[in-house]
Amino acid sequence: MDTEAVRVRDLRKAYGDRAVVDGVSFDIVCGETFALLGPNGAGKSTTVEILEGYRRRTGGEAAVLGVDPGSGGLDWKARLGIVLQTTGQSGSVTVREQVRQFAGFYPNPRDVDEVIAAVGLDAHARTRIAKLSGGQQRRVDVALGVVGNPELLFLDEPTTGFDPHARREFWELIRRLQAEGTTILLTTHYLDEAAHLADRVGVIAGGRMRAIGPVGEIGSATSRVPIVRWAENGKRHEERTTTPLAVARSIADRLGGEPEALEIVRPSLEDVYLALVEEAEAEAVA
Repeated sequence: MDTEAVRVRDLRKAYGDRAVVDGVSFDIVCGETFALLGPNGAGKSTTVEILEGYRRRTGGEAAVLGVDPGSGGLDWKARLGIVLQTTGQSGSVTVREQVRQFAGFYPNPRDVDEVIAAVGLDAHARTRIAKLSGGQQRRVDVALGVVGNPELLFLDEPTTGFDPHARREFWELIRRLQAEGTTILLTTHYLDEAAHLADRVGVIAGGRMRAIGPVGEIGSATSRVPIVRWAENGKRHEERTTTPLAVARSIADRLGGEPEALEIVRPSLEDVYLALVEEAEAEAVA
């Protein structure tokens, strides 16, 4: 297989004269976890649905595992795993029955009991899905997505509604899949989730890719400049600077001691993301 699991060039999707995806381009390398981020209505879900083969594109090029998703057949679909925001599970069957049924759809499925254990549901294998908690049902979704032994796994907002403990456990599951070499395309509104799981992220807003790169490097140089914050005479101050330690020392020398509430903050992925989205919104208004 090519080193590129996903290749997208100038992807476009329009409804009448309204473009919801407007010239998006990116690649995902085999074995990589790529997080596609963006606000609601940004074109994120449309882009992913095109790559999954659920929606036809208006223009541009797309290849998923070397195949045009607009014409991919059953052999190609068997190489994919898809975990949607909502599921088609039958609550009247047990976890094992549901996973076994899905395994039968694929030519080279994983062992059913191994998959159930991998998602942490081995103690609930004989439990009817309707009796599981929301977090446990979400684990069933993931089991159904990976039981076909996919080369590429789509995860669409997989931890929505999870409590913090359940989210951390889910992250451990994803890390195990990453260690096995599974390529993952993740969409999420949790920026800390993207920062923890993704090798690279892309931010899409207004139908266009605004930035793409490793988690610690995405965004413009300006958006990643550290901020020095401190309190002086009862007022909060802050200054963006590429030399935060020098600025902090200068403030301390001027005040004759360490400033109150001194902190040096390096912009997080969330800070960069919000700046990019605000920029897109301002552009749309203009």
